[in-house]
Amino acid sequence: MSQDADKMKRLIEFREKLARRTKKVEGELKDLQATLEIVNSIIMEKGFIRADTIKEEPESRAIGTEREATVEQTDQFQEPALPENVVQLKTASGEVMAVLYMTEDSLRTLPAADKNFDVNTPPFTQFLVERVLVKMQERDSELIRTGQLPPDRALTYSIIKDEDILREICVNNVDAERMRELKSSIRWTLEKMLEKTKPTN
Repeated sequence: MSQDADKMKRLIEFREKLARRTKKVEGELKDLQATLEIVNSIIMEKGFIRADTIKEEPESRAIGTEREATVEQTDQFQEPALPENVVQLKTASGEVMAVLYMTEDSLRTLPAADKNFDVNTPPFTQFLVERVLVKMQERDSELIRTGQLPPDRALTYSIIKDEDILREICVNNVDAERMRELKSSIRWTLEKMLEKTKPTN
């Protein structure tokens, strides 16, 4: 092999390496953007405001407020860890599918911004809705009937859609055991739905 041909071979190999790395970084960027969108929505819900919507007014810093202190801290450009009650649901390969926002007795699932899960795709209705959520409701109905559970503590759920695209799953009155079961069931369901929508080679 000539010297020029050897150089060309190494250049092609390097180009392929760069292409693989670029694809990986683009995937990581999408995941970070999806997570950022969810965290921003949570912050907005809690009554905070984004730092980039506030003008600095040095004269007012002396009197300050708790909200201003929060904004100042965000200007340090430190990437905070997700709160313990915020969990990313990932595929086996590490791709972010959704984010779970959990409180003491409720669970909220928001699909990643770059994911469009069609609720008609199996096993969403057949498994997650009918075999998990509906079954939990039926068990609670029986406990209410026998006086073992107050009616206002029965599990309730709502599925928010934009036409057929899943936007949110909200489940209320969830204990720790069901929280674990739902987390596992939702992750498995979304991963299977994702597999069915990805093109095959």
